[in-house]
Amino acid sequence: MNQKQTNHQNYETISGNEATARTAYLLTEAAPIYPITPSSDMAEYCDQWSSKGKTNIFDTTPSVIEMQSEAGAAGTLHGLLLGGTLGTTFTASQGLLLMIPNLYKMVGELLPAVVHVAARTVATHALSIFGDHSDIYACRGTGIAMLTSNSVQENADLSLIAHLSAIEASYPFMHIFDGFRTSHEFNKIQVPTPDIAKKLLNQKALIKFRERALNPEHPKMYGTAENSDTFFQHREAANPFINAIPNIVEKYMQQFAKLTGRNYQLFDYVGSPDAEHIIIAMGSACETIAETLPKLNGKYGLVKVRLYRPFSSQHLLKVIPQTTKTITVLDRTKENGAVGDPLYLDVAAIVRDKTILAGRYGLSSKEFTPDMVAAIYENAASKRPKDHFTIGINDDVTHTSLIINPRPDLHPQGGCRFYGLGSDGTVGANKNSCAIIGDNTDLYSQAYFVYDSKKSGGTTISHLRFDKQPIHAPYLVTHPNFVACHNQTFLTKFDMLNGIIDGGTFLLNTTYPAEEINRILPNHVKRTLRDKHINFYIINAYQIAQELGLGVRINTIMQTAFFKLVNLIDYQTIKSLLKTAIEKSYGKKGPAVVEMNHRAVDSADTALQKIDVTQLTVTVEKSKEKKLTMIETINSLAGDSLPVSAFTPDGSAPTATTQFEKRDIATSLPRWIPENCIQCNRCAMVCPHATIRPILTNQPTPENFKTIKALGVPGYEGYQYRVQISPHDCTGCGSCAKVCPAKNKALVMESFEQVNEDENYQFTLSLPETPVTPNNVKLAQFNRPLFEFSGACAGCGETPYIKLLTQLYGDKLVIANATGCSSIYGGSSPTCPYAKNNAGHGPAWANSLFEDNAEFGYGLRKALNLRGEKDKIVWVIGGDGWAYDIGFGGLDHVLASQENINILVLDTEVYSNTGGQASKSTPKGAIAKFAAGGKPTEKKD
Repeated sequence: MNQKQTNHQNYETISGNEATARTAYLLTEAAPIYPITPSSDMAEYCDQWSSKGKTNIFDTTPSVIEMQSEAGAAGTLHGLLLGGTLGTTFTASQGLLLMIPNLYKMVGELLPAVVHVAARTVATHALSIFGDHSDIYACRGTGIAMLTSNSVQENADLSLIAHLSAIEASYPFMHIFDGFRTSHEFNKIQVPTPDIAKKLLNQKALIKFRERALNPEHPKMYGTAENSDTFFQHREAANPFINAIPNIVEKYMQQFAKLTGRNYQLFDYVGSPDAEHIIIAMGSACETIAETLPKLNGKYGLVKVRLYRPFSSQHLLKVIPQTTKTITVLDRTKENGAVGDPLYLDVAAIVRDKTILAGRYGLSSKEFTPDMVAAIYENAASKRPKDHFTIGINDDVTHTSLIINPRPDLHPQGGCRFYGLGSDGTVGANKNSCAIIGDNTDLYSQAYFVYDSKKSGGTTISHLRFDKQPIHAPYLVTHPNFVACHNQTFLTKFDMLNGIIDGGTFLLNTTYPAEEINRILPNHVKRTLRDKHINFYIINAYQIAQELGLGVRINTIMQTAFFKLVNLIDYQTIKSLLKTAIEKSYGKKGPAVVEMNHRAVDSADTALQKIDVTQLTVTVEKSKEKKLTMIETINSLAGDSLPVSAFTPDGSAPTATTQFEKRDIATSLPRWIPENCIQCNRCAMVCPHATIRPILTNQPTPENFKTIKALGVPGYEGYQYRVQISPHDCTGCGSCAKVCPAKNKALVMESFEQVNEDENYQFTLSLPETPVTPNNVKLAQFNRPLFEFSGACAGCGETPYIKLLTQLYGDKLVIANATGCSSIYGGSSPTCPYAKNNAGHGPAWANSLFEDNAEFGYGLRKALNLRGEKDKIVWVIGGDGWAYDIGFGGLDHVLASQENINILVLDTEVYSNTGGQASKSTPKGAIAKFAAGGKPTEKKD
């Protein structure tokens, strides 16, 4: 893409999703939506703009309608278009697949829909919210036109071209870009203005579309039933419309270039004009390949596929150099059992006089880097090139993978990495930093964020780049000049300084004073700091945030410290810009909140302390070869190194593994004060992660293992009682201390160092279990929870109910889980929080999809009955507020045909309407036992 130099004031720093939504909104009159990651932001932006009355180019406010499912959104979109209204929607993955039946209809009826897709992995052996092309390839058979974008700038441009082309072609379009990699990347771009859309819109085609609308004044019929004598012929009648699409899209690309200076082709070629080895690809990988080409010594080239459907052989053949000997086609999907993946098959069917190689890359947003680009070209140029290869993994099972030689010379030097804890504000601060630099300087900025699945207690890694030229690097920062650690517990977990350049800067947020730093730093960190002459600074952002009343929100403090150290912009100017941003973000919360954050900005002036790295002492250690387990490897962010043989072919995983994880994310822990304790066990009941537990014992105990006489526990007279915390599993949420009803609190939150009771916790693991008949909340808490140490947010309100469920019926549970929070904290690889008792029994867990929870659970229940295991109990658990799904049809069918079904309601109330008689509702959080017919026979709160 060639781009004219334009005034930087015309540029904005926004995400790929916002860039798409901006231009889609201009030509949309109605948008039926249903949120699915990573496309949700597009719909949310449109919803916000609509609610504020923002208008499109027709001077009307688009109507944004949230439906009950993606299938419902597609059905509504179909109806809108037949009614003569320009409509669009946003989706991905299974959501897109649910739209397929309506896509066939809209194609068959020549309706100008536009579906914007943040392409995402389709769930197979596991769910993945990250990006590849498996979802969009699954829609090839619908016949919808497909236009692909490779970057945030292209999202803004090609989404507009998709809408304009759909109207003129009278044909539905799918605008595609890589989920997360492009959808969530922030970049400095120029957004097409409404004037551009108005100039390019074909008004005659729009009027023609309006005139086709269903209208009783000139009625017509759609959706007839045809027999074999006419269906085939009628199917071919649309060929002229399909054949016209490439030329229509090409025309709009040319007109768009005249207005903006940004040129696109159906197939863009970059590289050597006499290339012998070329790659054909689509999506963000094209950005990586194009940026790497000039650094390689060879006759190499790249063809970027933009219009994937209809696939124009004429336009493709026109851009392939005559000198080409080998073409490597890259697909971001895996179609089991196929001769080749989709793009490869298209190219192989057209190009007959070249060697065609197939490569698979980037599934589920797997990194695609310059090193891999070099390896692909080297493979093509070799005497015996590998065909149908994979790149970016170690396939030691079927041996498909290419060997990748590290090429640091191909990677951009510089950039910033920030390691934060979910909910500490790190990601939000870095988005603001990217925008502040992009919008207030001549520098271009890029930001991308890597999340794990542990919700607000998880790790976030922010990757920021700043440059004088546009940034085309859709991969992670590998050689940073600045690294920040926002949580000191990460020091022993991750190799955060990996790749840092000599003379770079490292900022550590820590509660330890400067004189303690040499003692607490791991040897490998000290060695890197010293050997690479790193400028090392520390700051106690936790203490500052607490003193200012900001709680755990350290983002403003750390953001200011970053700007002070990197010196990208005058420090006094940046402080002013930060305070302006604070007023915009927090103004509605009142002057007190604004003032707190203003003081947080000022805090960095005196809070930063520089540590002399030459004074750090590295102790002599004996060489230890420790082989990491699969869990340890993934949790240390080294999962990319695992070979194919490390994984189960069917996607199954063992349970009871979070006990080995030890996340160490709490900076404060509850300290138990025995003399104040009334032994109510409420602290254990509300603990979201099962990290605080009441202990009964009659065994000899260590001296520092304080206990009091146990009271009110039938069968355990004479036993001692203690409340014990698992310090390395606690999230520090403080729910236990808050709920303590004792007049003088029996639990108080103190720093990790003051409370760390790991030895006492380890001792409790050696004690025999003390099962108690769970007649009330207190007694139930003595039973071992078979749901422990999950990845839920600190203070989660859902998980205590699941934990209680396992304390009551854990050895009988078969769980059909709905996709949502409960599937992420309950089923995120590599660990499982569902545990086993001493007999090896415990909950069996499975997740199907988002929409089919009730039916999936019913199938499990039916299967258990057919196998004669009627003593099993199936619990249907709804996550993220979607529990009501089980109350419509699915639950009634279950209740009408089964006996003794137990339902746990997490998010809402469930009503049974079996036989036309509504049963008594089940309140949120209650456990009810239903007999056939849907009437509750027993209820426990």
